[in-house]
Amino acid sequence: MPRKPGGERGAPAFKQHNTRPAADRSIDMLFGLRPILEALNAGRTLDKIFLLRGTKNSMTQDISDLARQANVPVSYVPIEKLENLTRKNHQGAVAFVSPIDFAPLDTLLAGLFEEGKVPFVLVLDRVTDVRNFGAIARTAECLGVQALVVPSSGAAQINGDAVKTSAGALNILPVCREPDLRQTITFLKNSGLTVIACTEKADADLGHSAPASLSGPIAVVMGSEEDGIAPELLRLCDQRLRIPMSGQIQSLNVGVAAGIMLFEVAKGRS
Repeated sequence: MPRKPGGERGAPAFKQHNTRPAADRSIDMLFGLRPILEALNAGRTLDKIFLLRGTKNSMTQDISDLARQANVPVSYVPIEKLENLTRKNHQGAVAFVSPIDFAPLDTLLAGLFEEGKVPFVLVLDRVTDVRNFGAIARTAECLGVQALVVPSSGAAQINGDAVKTSAGALNILPVCREPDLRQTITFLKNSGLTVIACTEKADADLGHSAPASLSGPIAVVMGSEEDGIAPELLRLCDQRLRIPMSGQIQSLNVGVAAGIMLFEVAKGRS
């Protein structure tokens, strides 16, 4: 199955990741069908779109089509959900404006290889807590991760809280939003990266396994707070490593686990 990249095809050569101007980031939400449609037509980066369930007209169809092209998740929700999001006159449509622009993974990876760099990528499978996400982004940037990959749906909302918790790392570290992580992992493997899953369902302990060759191109996969890495993704990974623990709880917060895993990889790379 051909991979659908997170960015547009025919994108220009690799360039430095940038966030949108601060004045633009101050607008966190859009209300109403027409403002959302105009934002999509203008190329604004939206994080999520919520439309009133049962609403079907030419404008909602145009929003759905443009959102699909831009890889923006759209949810059809009951009126109660919209009322919980805002008390303003939303007219059956609410969208969250992303404080960052998303980077196309294929273009970014090609640029790293062209520059002679050894790719170090972090894939987050359904990490939904905003503060966990921000903390992981901060750790990842500090340890030399060059791209953070998240799924289009089922991931933490990238908002002001996420940017703040990341201590600004989300203003530096490119984030790639992908529609299908199975295709993404296959793409990373075909691009020459070793994909390593951090999971309790592991083949070996981190730091005590056979030489895992952590010095080459690597993608680390971390799973959700609830149930870890999805089984269909685990099956695609080249290696599965667990963090050895001697305490009674035998589980770690995903942000802490990511820090340990990324440190070990960064140590091997250096």
